[in-house]
Amino acid sequence: MYGDGKDSANATVVFYAKRGRLWERVRGWPGHNGKKGWTADHTLGDERSPVGVFTLSDAGGVLADPGTRLPYTRSVDYEAPRWWERSHWHDFDYVIAIDYNRVPGNPPDDPTRPEGEEKGGGIWLHLDHGSGTSACVSMSRPAMEYLLRTLDPAGHPVVLMGDRAALKS
Repeated sequence: MYGDGKDSANATVVFYAKRGRLWERVRGWPGHNGKKGWTADHTLGDERSPVGVFTLSDAGGVLADPGTRLPYTRSVDYEAPRWWERSHWHDFDYVIAIDYNRVPGNPPDDPTRPEGEEKGGGIWLHLDHGSGTSACVSMSRPAMEYLLRTLDPAGHPVVLMGDRAALKS
């Protein structure tokens, strides 16, 4: 997943699969990241997505498991608050936890923050609402369903995320 600029909320989500010794681009989708872009030093409330390589180990959402091999926690607790704009009400119908400042193996909404609350957490891949996020990565429902059905914990899936300049360094 990459953004064109450090301060951009617009991004491209790309799925690669390893074919033998080579990585092959399989699919790509438009998406969004933090409203204020990217940061190598994410803190709670900065509205920037963290730059780095993170494992993807757990999933969940309001809706029933669409057929993922990742551990999946279905709960109404994922529902977006109804005081949020209507366009955000389905953001968490499906989520995949990005293992940034969290304990893998727990549901995505587990509040444990090993590096402390000030480093933020609860950063997910989730459904897109058409604009930047608080720090998560968002994409279309078909893209999320594809990832949920495709990611295999035996393959140790990761997300590489950041702006183009940060990813080149």
